[in-house]
Amino acid sequence: MRKITYFLAFSRKFLCIFALGNVKEGFPRRFMSRYNKPIDYSWRSILVQCAAVVALVFIMVTFLPSDRHTFLHVDVGRPWPYSQFIAPYDFPIFKSENQLQKEQDSIRRLYEPYFELRTETYALQVNRFREDIQHLGDGGLSPVYQEYIEKHLADVYHKGILSTEDWQRLKTDSCNFVRIYEGTEAVARPTVSLLTPKTAYESLLADADSSGVNRQQLQRLNLNKYVVSNLTYDKTKSDDQWKGLLNSLSPSTGMVLAGQSVIDRGEIVTEQTHQILLSYERATEARDSDREGQHLTLLGQILYLTTILACLVVYFNLFRKDYITNVRSISLVVILLMLFPLVTFFLVSHTMLSVYIVPYAMLPIFVRVFMDSRTAFIAHAAMIMLCAIALRYPYEFIATQCVAGLVAVFTLRELSERSQLFRTAIFVTLSALVFFLSLDLIHGHTPLGGDSLTRIDWNIYKHIIVSGVLLLFAYPLMYFFERLFGFTSNVTLVELSNVNNELLQRLSEVAPGTFQHSIQVANLSAEVARKIGAKSQLVRTGALYHDIGKMQNAAFFTENQMGSTNPHDKLSSVESARIIIDHVRQGEILADNYRLPKVIRDFISTHHGHGLVKFFYYLEKNKNPQEEVDPQPFTYPGQNPQTAEQAILMMTDAVEASARSLKEYTEENISQLVDRIVDSQLAEGLFTECPLTFQDIRTAKMVFKDKLKTIYHTRITYPTLKD
Repeated sequence: MRKITYFLAFSRKFLCIFALGNVKEGFPRRFMSRYNKPIDYSWRSILVQCAAVVALVFIMVTFLPSDRHTFLHVDVGRPWPYSQFIAPYDFPIFKSENQLQKEQDSIRRLYEPYFELRTETYALQVNRFREDIQHLGDGGLSPVYQEYIEKHLADVYHKGILSTEDWQRLKTDSCNFVRIYEGTEAVARPTVSLLTPKTAYESLLADADSSGVNRQQLQRLNLNKYVVSNLTYDKTKSDDQWKGLLNSLSPSTGMVLAGQSVIDRGEIVTEQTHQILLSYERATEARDSDREGQHLTLLGQILYLTTILACLVVYFNLFRKDYITNVRSISLVVILLMLFPLVTFFLVSHTMLSVYIVPYAMLPIFVRVFMDSRTAFIAHAAMIMLCAIALRYPYEFIATQCVAGLVAVFTLRELSERSQLFRTAIFVTLSALVFFLSLDLIHGHTPLGGDSLTRIDWNIYKHIIVSGVLLLFAYPLMYFFERLFGFTSNVTLVELSNVNNELLQRLSEVAPGTFQHSIQVANLSAEVARKIGAKSQLVRTGALYHDIGKMQNAAFFTENQMGSTNPHDKLSSVESARIIIDHVRQGEILADNYRLPKVIRDFISTHHGHGLVKFFYYLEKNKNPQEEVDPQPFTYPGQNPQTAEQAILMMTDAVEASARSLKEYTEENISQLVDRIVDSQLAEGLFTECPLTFQDIRTAKMVFKDKLKTIYHTRITYPTLKD
């Protein structure tokens, strides 16, 4: 029991460390709350979030592939590229079109079209013949000829005479028998026994010579006008008989039972298997063809998409409320969440390429660079789930892409140079390949050798490699997203940190003391940021530019003064304070002129916050001890720090500048100086609007003390040579 207790306690601690990435005492609570300031929700904000979810669901449902039952890239003779297909319900195995055609051809010999026998036709034609011979000259027609003609007319009409069109139809349909009826009784007759007007006429002349009748004389009588069709095609009865024969044919060759395995990944798609898959599609379409089925399918899609997007909204409201009020951040996530599913829907609906060729890991890369790691993975998981709705077999896709997204987040902690993205693309590709290979091996497939049923299909691996190559395009696209949404990536911050760029080079020439001060502040600030989990590269870059406004009046700042001349000696305290305060405004103007990112401009405007120019304020009070000095002319007009990084810069700037004024650098003096400066800022309420905790401030003090002791350590006196 004790071992179980120890194991549970260790597991809980390990999971906490794994989830939050830091083992410091008290860190989890601080990390969870730093960017999660309380927000007073209104009905308007709730409705806006609901409307955004509804709009996204509507767009995605609109572009979802209309044929959701089509198998992608199913080719006979090729390996099955998806996971094992198990029948979800019973369905018949329908015969192929070729099979049905062959069976229909085979039953045509049983097809006997119906013809109605018109007996009055013979009587009419014989009477017509008798009337015509009465008008013949030279005594009329010989009785021998008349008897011969009437007898043979009786024979041909008894056999049955078809119209030429009906005879051609029987020949085309390959009918061996027909059914001839008069009244209610029908008699089957061989088709070859029937005559056409042409063959009936030839039959009248066939045995003329053997009967003692002159054939030429018969031909002159124009007997063909007495030969007409006496059989009429009955379409209704014939169609009924054909339908009955078709109904006797079974449309299927068997049944597939629910739970039955049809095909597994890597197996060759045979003709029989392909027909089973087509039968499943046909059965599913039949189930969904009714209006109720369509409505249920649409409802399922809406619920699926709404659930995923709602979970994402809940995540932002619970853990990253700062993004909810940041239009840029929300816009980036929304656009990426729409882009990749729509691309997936397009590929699936047009069956153009495999979805594995799409570089889905771009989303966590962009969100990680511009936002944070946790949001990157949550957004990536939501995006993959949204894309999976269009796929027939999403398990392997979801698992592989989630692993790729995790690796992208882990390997791209801070993007500061191109090689890091190249490394991330390699690790993402390798992890996806290895993971997909593991799935293949789990399913019993072999990488080398084996038969066609167990051999691995390498096509998907090729697509994953192509996806890794496309992932490198994230670097140029990053610049596009920076300009579109106003973000500032670490790459841009590193470029701005280059002391050889125009603005910093000018600062080093015009105000060298300020330049050196900025470098010291940048180093100290970055170290503090690393210790408390803030953005070190951001605060380093902001520190380099925070005092660029001093270039306008460089000589009025102590670090740039040379000799004993001080221009403030000729000015009043108010005028001196105005010049000192003005360096913030001048810095903002320079930042706008050089198009510095807003996040860097914010460091310029907040590094003094709403604090006092204490030196000249106290100087004025000492000069006029009996008067009440108005603090307004001595107060910076800037906003107090809003972020942890801005607060770090404010503390570092004040501590580093004050440290230069110490007469003696001892451990005690440095410690007292740091405590006095930081505690004074805290007492003045300069940190009330930023997410710093007391633990962060205590850590910052420790860093300042350690680093200042190192910078201003006491040096030994070197011996000199005696004369």
